[in-house]
Amino acid sequence: MFEIRDNLVTFKVKAQPNSSINKIAGIYDDSIKINIKAPAVEGAANKELIKFLSKEFKLSKSDIIIKGETSKRKTITLPLNEKV
Repeated sequence: MFEIRDNLVTFKVKAQPNSSINKIAGIYDDSIKINIKAPAVEGAANKELIKFLSKEFKLSKSDIIIKGETSKRKTITLPLNEKV
């Protein structure tokens, strides 16, 4: 479900845009399901996801790497810290 290498953690996310609240909703197949309030229009959901993860894990937004920006299924890479 996640991989740790070179002080980075990588994991899969299933993003659910247009939700009533931003939250980690649980496990979905081999991914972590994250509900995002923003719609999947012009990158709004990705921006909201980055903002949510940066707040949740106390990271700078620029530290968060997202692959799969046009898909609901994404791969997220974060630097390790006490919160991650």
